[in-house]
Amino acid sequence: MQEHPVDNAQNQGESSCAPNDCESCSSTCSARSARPDETAQQFKDRQALQKRMCRVKHKILVLSGKGGVGKSTVAVNLAISLALSGKRVGLMDADVHGPSVPRMLGVEGHPVEIVDNAIIPVRAGSISVMSVGFLLRDQDDAVIWRGPMKAGVIQQFLKDVEWGDLDCLVIDSPPGTGDEPLSVCQFLENPDGAVIVTTPQAVATSDVRKSLNFCRQLQLPVLGVIENMSGFVCPKCGEVTQIFQSGGGETMAEEMHVPFLGRIPIDPLVGIACDDGAPYVKRHPESEIAKSFAGIGARLIPNEQGPASNTGPSEKTHSEKDSPMRIAIPLANGNLSMHFGHCEEFILMEVNQETKEIVSTSTHVPPPHEPGVLPKWLHELGANVIIAGGMGQRAQQLFVENEIQVIVGAPAATPKELAGAFLAGTLQTGANVCDH
Repeated sequence: MQEHPVDNAQNQGESSCAPNDCESCSSTCSARSARPDETAQQFKDRQALQKRMCRVKHKILVLSGKGGVGKSTVAVNLAISLALSGKRVGLMDADVHGPSVPRMLGVEGHPVEIVDNAIIPVRAGSISVMSVGFLLRDQDDAVIWRGPMKAGVIQQFLKDVEWGDLDCLVIDSPPGTGDEPLSVCQFLENPDGAVIVTTPQAVATSDVRKSLNFCRQLQLPVLGVIENMSGFVCPKCGEVTQIFQSGGGETMAEEMHVPFLGRIPIDPLVGIACDDGAPYVKRHPESEIAKSFAGIGARLIPNEQGPASNTGPSEKTHSEKDSPMRIAIPLANGNLSMHFGHCEEFILMEVNQETKEIVSTSTHVPPPHEPGVLPKWLHELGANVIIAGGMGQRAQQLFVENEIQVIVGAPAATPKELAGAFLAGTLQTGANVCDH
């Protein structure tokens, strides 16, 4: 059974910290007092860092077990996608030896300003960015640093950069499990977790497993796996060619018992956009790739009415007694249809939330399946939960936007069996059988 990424997040609400006075802060932040083994300067630095980070709601690391899987491309487009959804986003490039984020965002060589002893991050459109690339005299200079120096600059990026109030700080880490991601985890103390990027082939997924084990050893939650370069879509005929096979990332996620966030196909325009310094999701907002990133972002940081779990009723959505629970289930031949968009009919069950009993049922023939139609139609019928076998990332986002909790990966059972298991909190979900 897979947990929804939001279940693993540790910083879901507004911070209760007092940004200018750690000693009088009412939170349980460790910066309130010095540790027995640290000097006065170390405590001062740690307190300054936590003052910065208490203004950031979510901290998400982007990791990969090996190079060449498109990790920085994913980090950049994920950050931009979150910003396009209206969130305040920062992007920190923790790849000391190969900082590529400035180039991808078109801000390479931008000077860094210092105001009141704080480093002002570079603005790339609507997001704030910091990278070692901004500090190099020449972009071709090699950074030859040992571990302590790399840890020092990462600490400086977290402590001295004026990030301000952010909904999310995306941290792009270099490949592997070395000094940089280790330093980030140690300095942050309580990041939301990590997004793991892989390509479908076995040689990549075997290395990425090391990143998953790295997270577990550091007790860093794994928010999910993204399978990048998953199939090449011909720009002329639309035929999909599996250059690197397909499904390796999803299979690995299932085997390692972590969420699978989605697939990103290969598109030559992605490389062109990176070279041009124009993020792909901003240049091609209506593309399937942009929609995939939007869906992933919505799962990582859902809206206030977003789903809280895949296995039971959402306390946030359905705790109000004056808002009855209505569960929608797509049917084919009397059982769950494995893809909600191709079902024969929907059954709608109204539930007494106090007794967990189904009080009424009704059957509805859906309108013709077109993007965005079914979520709105079910919302108008009063549905606030949908149980499905498979559903694409964009469709999940649309249901969330229509205040409908989404459960995917349900088995092909009868509506009564599915609703009963859901209400009891025992519904066993598996793989999303249709994630396009």
